[in-house]
Amino acid sequence: MVTDAPRPRTAVRRTVQLLGGLVLYAASIVMLVRAELGSMPWDVLSQGVVRVTGWSFGTVTVALSFLVFACWVPLRQRPGIGTVANVVVIGALLDPFLALAAHLPDPLPLPAAAGLVALGVLTNALATSLYVGARLGPGPRDGLMTGIVARTGWPLRLVRGSIEVVVVAVGWALGGTLGLGTLAYALAIGPLVHVLLPRLTVPVPPPSGTPQVPAEPVAR
Repeated sequence: MVTDAPRPRTAVRRTVQLLGGLVLYAASIVMLVRAELGSMPWDVLSQGVVRVTGWSFGTVTVALSFLVFACWVPLRQRPGIGTVANVVVIGALLDPFLALAAHLPDPLPLPAAAGLVALGVLTNALATSLYVGARLGPGPRDGLMTGIVARTGWPLRLVRGSIEVVVVAVGWALGGTLGLGTLAYALAIGPLVHVLLPRLTVPVPPPSGTPQVPAEPVAR
């Protein structure tokens, strides 16, 4: 009985941490997009598709998420609650957040744009660590990466780097914004998440009578 007592509190923490992380993740995307110095790799692709289709950024992001979901099938990946929440929460918030960001001066002075990039990268690292650390399921793009690693045995960095090079190249060819912000994100996000994720990963108690084994943080 004593062993099971913390579980409701743990469940609440995981849910709040997941949702908070996803809200911050949407905000971080908008910061880099609005700075116009280069977006995150998948958002370069989203911007390119927006230019081709005329759809809103949020709609395109959701559509790409479902397309990535389709790639999960041959990889035998299973979505979690966090996976579905990733699509719904981020997709729902992007267009309203972009509308708010449109009230900023246009164009932004370069120092302000650079500061927005730095804030966006830091916010994204925190957001990633929060929602991954909640351990309720990876996002669609994270699941694609980990699924390929599980099926092939290839190194995580190689798989992630290859996927991001492809989506950036396609997005840039379609008219997405590629620049110093993209480079800053690529260089900084790994070390930042490496520091934050262990501190924000929620310990999940085992069932009663099961020896507790320290869990490894979920890689992104």
